[in-house]
Amino acid sequence: MTDATTPVICSAKGCPQPARWRLVWNNPKLHTPDREKVWTACDDHRESLSHHLAIRSFLRRVEPFEHAG
Repeated sequence: MTDATTPVICSAKGCPQPARWRLVWNNPKLHTPDREKVWTACDDHRESLSHHLAIRSFLRRVEPFEHAG
């Protein structure tokens, strides 16, 4: 869990960059359609993480990330 002072970073392994995108996804074999999971991505990893989810038919949408606070 994060708060307003904790930066949210990219979900790519080892990436310390701040999140700029929300990659909303679910695995239809495990999750009901209304259950959504989120990976965060920096500008550099948005495409590769989106592709990883899309080729598995997990990606639902990509949205700009807005940190609450």
